[in-house]
Amino acid sequence: MAHKALVAYFSTLRGNTAHVAEELADAIGADLFEIVPEDEYSSTDLDWRNPDSRCNREHADPSCRPAIAEEVRDWDSYDTLFLGFPIWWYTAPRIVETFLESYDLTGKTVALFATSGGSGLTKPEDELPARFPQATWKPGRLFNGGVAASTLRAWANGVMS
Repeated sequence: MAHKALVAYFSTLRGNTAHVAEELADAIGADLFEIVPEDEYSSTDLDWRNPDSRCNREHADPSCRPAIAEEVRDWDSYDTLFLGFPIWWYTAPRIVETFLESYDLTGKTVALFATSGGSGLTKPEDELPARFPQATWKPGRLFNGGVAASTLRAWANGVMS
């Protein structure tokens, strides 16, 4: 059975996650969707060393759901979702939860991918499937630095098999 896949991602100013998402979509012929916040993040907003920065305030508030500027078109046509984000405080940024809460995940296969300078994917892979059990969750991948298209393709094909 052919799968129709969507690579959806949230990326910050550095663009590490965007780069991996673009490479993944190219490697497997998937559609690409950037999760853009309605109120975009500035470098000041992303200063994790400032306890009053926007990213710190959002992280401290489990109910925070930053608004997303656009919706995925044709959501129902996808059966596989590759969802990417940078790791913030060992977990997914709150906007990822906004995204997941915006769509019916019933019957979807979901795999996470993340970029991080040192944190793993363990916490998001525990938290998100527990909160969204209507999806079928597959093991995700953490990508740091450059990644070969063949590596992305092999992982994605395993998710979609």
